Amino acid sequence: MPKILSIIIPAYNESQTIENILENILKVTLPDGIKKEIIVVNDASTDDTGKIIKSFFSQHSEIKFQLIDQMINSGKGAAIHRGIEIATGDYIIIQDADTEYDPREYNRLLQPVLDGFADVVYGSRFMGGEPHRILFFWHSLGNKLLTTLSNMFTNLNLTDMESCYKLFKADILKGLYLKEKRFGFEPEVTAKVVRIPAVRIYEVGISYYGRTYEEGKKINWRDGFHAIYCVIKYNLFDKKYKKIM
Repeated sequence: MPKILSIIIPAYNESQTIENILENILKVTLPDGIKKEIIVVNDASTDDTGKIIKSFFSQHSEIKFQLIDQMINSGKGAAIHRGIEIATGDYIIIQDADTEYDPREYNRLLQPVLDGFADVVYGSRFMGGEPHRILFFWHSLGNKLLTTLSNMFTNLNLTDMESCYKLFKADILKGLYLKEKRFGFEPEVTAKVVRIPAVRIYEVGISYYGRTYEEGKKINWRDGFHAIYCVIKYNLFDKKYKKIM
């Protein structure tokens, strides 16, 4: 029986890009006959995001998909939590609903797992020779500072802790006790996955087609300060990482 990759897409007011990213996901052929399960969590969008998603799936009945409509806007982390709960795949990857990350690189993240080396794979925008749009100096510096702070506590040598592209064996991610509802997901999941005994974490270089705030980028300096809080909180004080099954 073929393995399944569950692709979780949290979406909030992404009517300009959601159809494009879904089409790009469809075009990807995964290795070893792996099938795709697309899970879109529409986080109470106020634009046409939900309508576009439903129209797209109605035209592509061949896709294994799930659509969750949140009645109240609860944040990216909460949407990811919901997606993790209902995912049925063997592997799980997070995909933003914009076009900053390229689904063609799923295979690059999958390969260390399929080769038997990794349990978790991070995609790094700061390593390798892939294309990167040149945008915000302070934003990239903030990412590097957050990664360094996280590494100091976790004793990892990641280059991009804040990367959206993180691929997990499903049982590992489903077993984590996650709390952050908004943009604190990245530092929290990193602090908690590293506590799993003998977990094998790899990193691969990925491209990055960043967008400006005028083009719809949502994360801001307040989220950066909250991420610092989360790094400290989940590494020093709130150390519960495993769900009680």
